[in-house]
Amino acid sequence: MATHVTPFDAAEYLTDEASIAAFLDESFASGDAAEIGEALGIVARARSFTDLARQTGLTRQALYKALSREGNPRLDTLLAVTKALGYEFKVVPRHIEQTPTPAE
Repeated sequence: MATHVTPFDAAEYLTDEASIAAFLDESFASGDAAEIGEALGIVARARSFTDLARQTGLTRQALYKALSREGNPRLDTLLAVTKALGYEFKVVPRHIEQTPTPAE
């Protein structure tokens, strides 16, 4: 008897804002531009590439290309995509030195 195997598609499991945010957070934590672009593409598929294209003013083909592992999206594309998806970029310090508080 043959075993039927279907390819894993992460987009099928991104069904709520918490899972999407955690997925994107992990990809950004990697620091790998290809992984980040691919993760944004997966989220776009989970939502709707058609809606995303309309909201960003980019074509679906341009989005597919930019948000793939081989893509290299421009910063303005990343900003438009994250905004359309309802997210924003934030800059936070990697390491915060703790200043000792004076003893009371």
